[in-house]
Amino acid sequence: MRISIKSLMLVVAAALVAAAPAYAQRVSLADRVGALEQQANNTQANTDMLNQLQQLRSEMQALQGTIEQLQHENEQLKQRNRDQYLDLDGRLNRLEGNGGADAPAASAAPVLPANPSAASKERAPTVRGDAGSQAAAGDERAAYNVAFDALKAGNYADSAQLFQSFLELYPNAAYTPNALYWLGESYYATRNFKMAEAQFNDLIARYPTHDKAAGGLLKLGLSQYGEGDAVLAQQTLEQVVSRYPGSDAARTAQDRLQSIRVGQQLR
Repeated sequence: MRISIKSLMLVVAAALVAAAPAYAQRVSLADRVGALEQQANNTQANTDMLNQLQQLRSEMQALQGTIEQLQHENEQLKQRNRDQYLDLDGRLNRLEGNGGADAPAASAAPVLPANPSAASKERAPTVRGDAGSQAAAGDERAAYNVAFDALKAGNYADSAQLFQSFLELYPNAAYTPNALYWLGESYYATRNFKMAEAQFNDLIARYPTHDKAAGGLLKLGLSQYGEGDAVLAQQTLEQVVSRYPGSDAARTAQDRLQSIRVGQQLR
């Protein structure tokens, strides 16, 4: 049986039409599998991302804990430094008290000007002359002792008034330099630093070679520090070291300079 070309073409066309839905179905299934795989991949990526975020959170918490620990240790270190500074400052105050000078106190309490026992050993000035001069010197010494006894007793307001009265009576006498020094100490003890500075400046200007001059310059610097002028105080204390090398005042000034510098570093 012969099949015409037209008939053959119709058969091929029918076969193609019949195969088209199956091919389309295979393409659709592949797309669906690809989509599912993509979703699976996305889910895995999301899971990985969540795991990474969780790990980062854990690391951040660990770092936060480390930071808090370091902050705590830093505060402890600062506190230890403050305690050491205050301990050093206190010991310097006691040493200066034993030497006839001291440093500004941190509180509002009076600043003790000197160790009473050390102050009581102050050497009396030498007075030469006739009987009249000796008698006048005796009166001068008696007036001076009244003021000095008030100072030793801790009555600084009284000692300031008494030394002021003494200086009015004896402006250029044997005990005048000592009176200027202790008048400055009396003001310093009651934290009247400006008045103290005036007395120590007067002492240094009028009696630069007197044995109280070194202590006067030292206390001038400490009074300036008490006034809050740390820069000027350091300059004055450096003058004590350079002018009176090897003296007790110079050693105390050097200690106070170190104490001031440490205190500035802690702020």
